[in-house]
Parts: sequence; C-alpha cells; structure tokens
Amino acid sequence: MFQPFPLFIALRYITTKRSNRFASFVTFVSIAGIALGVGALIIVLSVMNGFEREVVRHVLGMSSHAVLLSDSGLIADWPALERRVMADPRVVALSPYVRASGMLTRKGKVTGTIIEGIDPELESAVTDLASYLPPGLLQSLDANRGDVLLGDSLAKKLAAQAGDQVTLVVPQWDEQGRALAPRYERLRVAGSFHTGMHQYDARLVVTHIDHARRLFHLGSGISGVRTRLKDPAIAPQAASEIAKQLGADFRAVDWTQYERNFFLALKSQKHIMFVILVLIIAVAAFNIAANMIMIVTEKTRDIAILRTVGTTRTQIVGLFLAQGLMLGTVGALLGLGLGAWGAAESQTAMKFLEGLFGIDLLNSDVYFLDYLPADLRGADLVAVVGASLFLSLLATVYPALRAAAIAPARAVHFE
Repeated sequence: MFQPFPLFIALRYITTKRSNRFASFVTFVSIAGIALGVGALIIVLSVMNGFEREVVRHVLGMSSHAVLLSDSGLIADWPALERRVMADPRVVALSPYVRASGMLTRKGKVTGTIIEGIDPELESAVTDLASYLPPGLLQSLDANRGDVLLGDSLAKKLAAQAGDQVTLVVPQWDEQGRALAPRYERLRVAGSFHTGMHQYDARLVVTHIDHARRLFHLGSGISGVRTRLKDPAIAPQAASEIAKQLGADFRAVDWTQYERNFFLALKSQKHIMFVILVLIIAVAAFNIAANMIMIVTEKTRDIAILRTVGTTRTQIVGLFLAQGLMLGTVGALLGLGLGAWGAAESQTAMKFLEGLFGIDLLNSDVYFLDYLPADLRGADLVAVVGASLFLSLLATVYPALRAAAIAPARAVHFE
C-alpha cells in the first residue's frame, strides 16, 4: 500500500457514499463555507492592494518622487538651485513649478481650483502628465495666449471645452494682510486631462510657468522643484539629505508623505478586514468540527475494529486530522479559484451592480479613484490559504482525540 495508512482510510471515508445524508450535507456546507470565506478574503485584499498601487502610481505620476520647497514661500534663483541639485548622482531630473489657489467661473458656475504653472519641456521628465493628454498638447501651451488645461471633472462642472474662455478670480491682500478687491483674468481652455484620481481631475488647472508667474506677480520666483530620483524607494532619505545640503531654508516632501494618512488608514483597514473575514472561515471550520463529530459517531464500530487489529491511537488521530485537512484543502482551493476570478472581474461586477441598482458604488467625490482596481499578490494568497488550512486542522483536533479515546471492547459490545 503506497499511501500512509491514516491518509488511505481518510480518503475512503470521504469518497465512500454515506448512509447519513445529513452528514453529507454538513460536509458540503463546510467546504462551501470555507470556499466563500477564502474567496471573499482574497477579493477584499486584492481590491485594497489595487487601491494602494493605483494611488501610489497616480501620486508618483503627478507629483514626482520628491518636492523641494523653501520656508520663505518662494525660490528666487532657480538656475543656481538646478545646478546644485543636479550635481547629486541620485537625481535624474528636475522641474520647477508655481502653485497657487483661485476660483474659476464660467456662465454662473464657480469652483475653487489649484493652479499649477509648469515648464512643459522639463515636466515630462519628472511626471506622467503628458501621458494623460493628446500627443504634443502639453508642449503647445502658450504662455502669451493664456492657455490652461483642466481636469475633466472640473471641465464638466464648468461646461468648458477646448477653445472656450474661463475667468480666473485671483484673491489679493495688502501688506498688512487685509483682503483687497480680487483680480479677474481671462484664460483659454486648451484641453482637459483624466487621471482617474478625483483630487487632480476635479481641482487642478495646469498652465505654462511663465503665465502663472504673471498671473500671481511672482517675477522670476517659483513655488518649488519637482525631483525625479533613480529609485523612488530612496526618496525619503535622499530628498531629506539634498534639502539639508541646500540650507536651513529648504525642506523636502517625498512621495510617501503626500497621502500618508491614506496609506496608514488603508493598511489598518486591510489588517482589520483580514481578521473579520478569517472569522467567516472559522465559522466554516466549526462546521467541519460538527461533521467530524458526526463521522466519529457514525464510524464508532469501524474505529473499534481498527483499534482491535492494531491501529494505534496516534494513527486514529492522524486519520481524522487528515480528513479535516482534506476538506479544508478542497474548500481553500475552490475559494482560491473564486477569489482570483472575482478579483479579475471586480471592475465588471461593480459596473453591473451600478447599472442594476442605479447607484454609484464608488463615488469619485468621496474616494480617491473613480474605478475599482485589483492587485492579486502571492503573499496574500499564501496567508489566506494557510489561515484556512490551520483553522480546518484546529477544528478537527477535538473529534480526532475523541475518536482515539474510543474503547474497542466497549464500542463493539454496544454495537
């Protein structure tokens, strides 16, 4: 016999048709419960991983690896700063920018915005903004004509298309910090972009850096410098060291700090959801325990005979542990397939449910993204399957010990 003895008997018990239909039903429910728990957990973890991956991608794509800022508010000598920073071998590219706030209005519609002035030639080396636009549109921004690019959600809110005019309301203050009458500037919409991240699509206005300087009377000053490094992983340390070399007036903000609270909250939620959904698997594992107890009761005479012919208590324990582990393995494998399929089709399922019930499940005004990403990771699969197998094995311990404790002579006598 090539199989280990306990494994051989366990397979016979599982594959042999049973007279107790209720026990067979409990077996089916146990496997289905583990499969659903494993599948749900894999889908949830994959979606959370997808959110984290996409937010990181968009943040890096729109904000670079790190930003150098001045505590005085403006950086006056950009060419000198560029020479000093580019001397660092860890730096790949730099791009200056101007950032300010204002309000855009068109035909009675008003909304607050962030205006960013960029250098079209340098920006493509540090961010992915050009990839969200038609080819050549970013480089065609005309500072003298007052061209601007709007996020598509912002453009829809203002009902503005390429070629339309919008009005920028620029707040003003005197030297004592008292508010003055705002200025009104006419801008020409050159196009729009869609990143899939609400905070950019609904608020951001992009224009040429020289145009932004004129709008906000900055002269030759800039608000900061976007920095691209050889590896985003070194950004926290490298950006901090570069800022220290530039002087006490400079500070650095790396990509891990842009949405720090979001990433911390996402990790906490991921751990909490793992615990909650593992409890679903635990409930299914209790069904396995109930099923094993019924099998022990049903097979009392068989166990007594096995003990009589020389089967040890350890082998009896191993027999039932193997049976519980097999049931858990079948459920885990089914759940693994269900979870992988569900993660791959998560966006399709969300669209179907939105159309079926007429609701917006992923409101872009609330969430960072307007779509449902999924990222299936091997480490999560191992953790989920491992947890389900452990719970299945744990649930079988008591029935296995109870089976091993059966006294052969007493069991046969009562039969």
